[in-house]
Amino acid sequence: MPARRASAARHGRSDPITAGGFALVDTLQAVDVPLASAQRSAPDAPLIEIRGLRREYQSGDDTIAALKDVDLTIAAGEMVAIVGASGSGKSTLMNILGCLDRPTSGSYRIAGRETAQLGPDELAELRREHFGFIFQRYHLMSELTALGNVEIPAVYAGLPRAERQTRAARLLDRLGMADRVHHRPGQLSGGQQQRVSIARALMNGGEIVLADEPTGALDSRSGEEMLRILDELNAEGTTVIIVTHDASVAARAQRIIELRDGEIISDRRNATPARPSAAPRLGGAGTPSTPWRAAVGRFREAFRMASFAMRAHGLRTFLTMLGIVIGIAAVVCMVALGEGSRQKVLANISSLGTNTLEVFPGLNFGDTRSGRIRTLVVADADALAQQPYVAAVTPTVSTTRSLRYRSTEANGMVNGVGDRYFDVKGTKLLEGRLFDADSVKRIAQDVVIDETARDALFADDPGKSPIGEVILVGNVPSRIIGLVQKQQGGFGSSANPSVYLPYSTVQARFLGTTALRSITVRVADDTPTDLALAAVTQLLIQRHGTKDFFILNTDDIRKTITQTTEILAMLIASIAVISLVVGGIGVMNIMLVSVSERVNEIGVRMAVGARRSDILQQFLIEAVLVCLIGGVLGIALALGFGAVFAMLETPFTLIYSTASIIAAVVCSTLIGVIFGYLPAHNASLLDPVVALARD
Repeated sequence: MPARRASAARHGRSDPITAGGFALVDTLQAVDVPLASAQRSAPDAPLIEIRGLRREYQSGDDTIAALKDVDLTIAAGEMVAIVGASGSGKSTLMNILGCLDRPTSGSYRIAGRETAQLGPDELAELRREHFGFIFQRYHLMSELTALGNVEIPAVYAGLPRAERQTRAARLLDRLGMADRVHHRPGQLSGGQQQRVSIARALMNGGEIVLADEPTGALDSRSGEEMLRILDELNAEGTTVIIVTHDASVAARAQRIIELRDGEIISDRRNATPARPSAAPRLGGAGTPSTPWRAAVGRFREAFRMASFAMRAHGLRTFLTMLGIVIGIAAVVCMVALGEGSRQKVLANISSLGTNTLEVFPGLNFGDTRSGRIRTLVVADADALAQQPYVAAVTPTVSTTRSLRYRSTEANGMVNGVGDRYFDVKGTKLLEGRLFDADSVKRIAQDVVIDETARDALFADDPGKSPIGEVILVGNVPSRIIGLVQKQQGGFGSSANPSVYLPYSTVQARFLGTTALRSITVRVADDTPTDLALAAVTQLLIQRHGTKDFFILNTDDIRKTITQTTEILAMLIASIAVISLVVGGIGVMNIMLVSVSERVNEIGVRMAVGARRSDILQQFLIEAVLVCLIGGVLGIALALGFGAVFAMLETPFTLIYSTASIIAAVVCSTLIGVIFGYLPAHNASLLDPVVALARD
């Protein structure tokens, strides 16, 4: 540092400007951390070398040349002013020098590197590590504080958070902004905003500062202070390039280059003593983090800016989410309602006797010969009960008789069944008990009635328990031992009052025959019903010598009904998915609008070194956040709807599954990625110079 001050003294310069008693050159030294290995040019090689450079633009059918075959070299440590009238090409030249724009033809080398051979991310690295931009209109992020704005280049350079915050705070402190570090640009004056812009330009320790009309938006006092800071930087060996139309500003430079109509018409040295040259420092300030830590830091910055943008446009963000919220809620509710309906249907079928085979005499229902077939007997049921694939078997006979209790009489269905009948059919006992195998063996006159028979026979005394009462079934007195729930409508059921006696009692006392109306077989849970059907058919054919029976597979009915409910649920869910797609398109449209509104922000980030992947990441995160939060709100809405639905006491219930909720979250995230990619990709493809031009 003493050598640098001595150098300034040798060239007739007064002490550099101070802030708080410290020279800015001291500041830059103080805030520097160990530099990375610097790539240095040969002592005589120019820092910037331009040969035959042209920049052309299309204007309708015409081609306009903003720069025409420009040749220019700038040595490290020079202070150069580029002057000219409006439209002379000076801003175009500065944009190309700062790698914000590309020439149409010609060569541009920076420290020996040919920029035409560099890709977008390599150009971003040049802007990030070697250039500092001081814009006329400052181009500060309105959502960030002064400290946050200064930090941005270091974020993309991969500096650790604590280190870059310390460096940014010290730069602002030495520029007289210590009490303004947490103020946003809208709370700062023009001169203060320009100081923040200077601190940002110095953040990565770049060796070239590009200043575009640095005093154009400042008052005379602030403008003079701005020029003194640039003098100070140049005295340190920093190459300073100023674009200006002000002759007094240009007079501060060692060298003045004048453009007219895209051509250099003069390149003259100023009368002021030359400042010392210094080899370019191609390393950035600070020690970058490891690659994965740098990536995490950039992701954190992208996440933070996405959050800022969402909060800044809260209503728009909510309306964007609304389509996702409704779509996710609809999908979750439809899946839950479909599952609830399926469970209800299965419960109803279970009351009919699920997973059962009903064996009837004859070839089919309506077979006129079935009444004459007497081969279906109890011995068949006993043989089936011995099979390993059978859980339970019950013989069944039936007839119609009058039922009488005291003076009350009703016609009813008399069912002769085995002791396992109620297990096979899944019938629910409401009161009393069921008859057992001993009752069947004794031909007992024990009777079990259903709710319909109770209501018909005991209508005069509805609160009376029927258990223990004696009724006449036909002419046979029978004692009621149990009350069961009415069987759901289905095969073998009737809307008439039903009573159940042992099949042996009905055969002996009512029918006078050993033939059965049917045999009901409940298939074991671990056996496929189709295999059991084939085995039962084969066994009965062997016993009867012919196929004089047919089998009704109730599992087919269950499958048909459940498939129907699943198809309906899928249809409704498909409608909900359509709403999700519509919501996703809404997200894409809003994100496209967001990109167009924030073009200037994109340009600033690219100017300070953001990679295309950084821009893509930021806007993609925003889209995913919108959809993910919308998905969570949609799930909450669906669960709330389920709670309200349960309070209505409907026959259906919503049965939510963890899988459907997880799928909804994943789905909303994918919508954010899919529909957010196009806007994010478009944002990342913007040219920095085009983005900066739209303020």
